Amino acid sequence: MKLYIFLMACTLTLYSCKESRKERASLSVAYDSTYHPARFTDPDRMQKITRLFPVIDSIYKQHAAKNHFPGIAFGIVVDGKLVYTGSHGYTDIEKKTPVTSSSLFRIASMSKSFTAMAILKLRDEGKLDLDDPAYLYIPELKKIKYPTADAPLITVRHLLTHWAGFPEDNPWGDRQLADTDKELMEFIGRQISFSNPPGIAFEYSNLGFALLGRIVTSVSGKRYQDYIRENIWQPLGMKTSEWEYANVAPGKLAHGYRWLNDTWNEEVLLHDTPDGSWGAMGSMITSIEEFGNYMALHLAAWPPSNDEDKGPVKRSSIREMHHPWNFNGLNPNYRYPDGRNCGAASAYNYGLGWFRDCDGKTYIGHSGGLPGFGSQWRIMPDYGIGVVAFANRTYAPMGFVNTLVLDTIVKSAGLQPRQLPSSKILEQRKSELVKILPDWNNAEQSGIFAENFFPDYPMDTLKKYARELYAKAGRIISIKEVKAENQLRGSFIIEGEKTSIEIYFTLSPENPPLIQEYHIREQPKQ
Repeated sequence: MKLYIFLMACTLTLYSCKESRKERASLSVAYDSTYHPARFTDPDRMQKITRLFPVIDSIYKQHAAKNHFPGIAFGIVVDGKLVYTGSHGYTDIEKKTPVTSSSLFRIASMSKSFTAMAILKLRDEGKLDLDDPAYLYIPELKKIKYPTADAPLITVRHLLTHWAGFPEDNPWGDRQLADTDKELMEFIGRQISFSNPPGIAFEYSNLGFALLGRIVTSVSGKRYQDYIRENIWQPLGMKTSEWEYANVAPGKLAHGYRWLNDTWNEEVLLHDTPDGSWGAMGSMITSIEEFGNYMALHLAAWPPSNDEDKGPVKRSSIREMHHPWNFNGLNPNYRYPDGRNCGAASAYNYGLGWFRDCDGKTYIGHSGGLPGFGSQWRIMPDYGIGVVAFANRTYAPMGFVNTLVLDTIVKSAGLQPRQLPSSKILEQRKSELVKILPDWNNAEQSGIFAENFFPDYPMDTLKKYARELYAKAGRIISIKEVKAENQLRGSFIIEGEKTSIEIYFTLSPENPPLIQEYHIREQPKQ
């Protein structure tokens, strides 16, 4: 008899479970899964930024004078457009040729992100895999001697993230620009000196990006330089950008200088050989106007959306370039130019650097330095803004001033990051949840909770906390919209006469999504 009762109970439980699942499934018809991208909510955002242009110009001008730059050019990109450019000084001191936004500067290691973009484009076309051993595309690498017997093979991804085990090679790498691919392969044949086995630690390697340039040539069947020109520069309207300085019109070319013994000394410009891959690490020559188009492409990758993908590379692949793949630093005492402390973490992406501060602000970009030149670009994807600056002094420091400018824009214009609108399903579940609070009447029959919910949240506890907080809040004045963290998670405020209540909830991956997690707490009024 006891066995019969037990079996009957199990049967009824299973039947009830099946029925509730059927009920949940029937709700899927009404579920709107449309993705709602984050957006800016301040209609005066652009006007506030525009008012800061004179301040920005002054910051760059003072930085150039303080650091003895013969010339400086800079640009501000907002929402996919180069909205402001400025320049001071000379591209050629002897001839007093003024710097303009169309002057062509060598941007050194800022070239690396173009190399990474080319690799991802070839990956997207199915012509290589990032986790392939690099020797598949550079057979000479198959004969290299690794530092340990258990070392993994160098992969394309290792090269992209400075994880191949090669030693940091600044400024040695600067002097290799004119080497041919034949010389590069002969160099590999003499064996590479490793500082670590691959996959152990970040170490910045120009050699690694020269090898990526060689992979672009091997896979595409075109010179690295031609592949970049045809597949990235031309679609972006970068018509005057160059690799070899001898191809640049003399009046457009920025000469490079070194400040030494209280005077400017002109540097000998480094050639980029037409038959070499070292240019992939740092020989690109471009202007603020044309590089602004490239920055706009990067900013246009955010936020993810259903818009048509018109770029030379998929937006998702550009966002992949921005991901922090190789952690390389933590600075709990990081100090902003205005003196405030704000701990920060850094990482290397694909041809780009990543930086996030204690307030959650994320910066993406890269610097460049060669004899005669220094440059940097930096974007804040969540804020839709970016800056770029070039100077024609050896290893001109640009990171500090670009950080100062971005920080000034964010603070002085009161900019806020994009806000994610609440999805329809979050608002629907919020409304359904509010109806059963604070007594949780008929909650288990409502069909809005996932199967884990009530085993994880005992009913007596749910009722106790909800009733206590509602009593403490007094008369309910309003119920605010959901503050979304993503499409399926968020919180909202129930404003009471005496105090407010915050409710946080997460939906399940089911279709339709159901409430799987719930927290309630007092939110005192400000």
